[in-house]
Amino acid sequence: MGIVELILISIGLAMDAFAVSICKGIKMPSKKFWHILVIALFFGGFQMLMPIIGWFLGSRFETYITNFDHWIAFLLLFIIGGKMIIESFKKDNDESEVTEKFDLKEIFILAIATSIDALAVGITFAFLKVNILLAGSLIGIITCALSVVGVVIGSLVGGKFKNKAELLGGIILVLIGLKILLEHLEVIHF
Repeated sequence: MGIVELILISIGLAMDAFAVSICKGIKMPSKKFWHILVIALFFGGFQMLMPIIGWFLGSRFETYITNFDHWIAFLLLFIIGGKMIIESFKKDNDESEVTEKFDLKEIFILAIATSIDALAVGITFAFLKVNILLAGSLIGIITCALSVVGVVIGSLVGGKFKNKAELLGGIILVLIGLKILLEHLEVIHF
């Protein structure tokens, strides 16, 4: 597998993290460099780590992993997206309090949920004899960069249209989870 294919796979794997980064940015109208960096490093780090883990697991555990990974991703994204949708209908009592508390636990869960597909790709890489360090590094770097862009885009939109943007962000998370589930159940193909 060539570098061009690895870059395209990396971009494809990063799209879920990019979309979720936009959703997180919606809740962070004031851009704090530290928060953007943490989100990007969590998403990029997990996207880099999961294919490496998948590569090591190889074919031995493939049937066990692929039997439930999509359900985990779907449930995590559905719960977090549903929470965002519900919160979007609540009126702000204090307009000055636009920014939500930065929650590392939620970032951690989102990073896992958006990187489960990368685990399956890592298993595939083992079969194709791909250089896993190069592949994992590319996936991590591209995801990290797109996550920064996503948070910035979300924060620009979120300050002006907080409730509507939060509703849209929640819907996007639920739809990403549904897409992951339906792809693995082979109901849809992208």
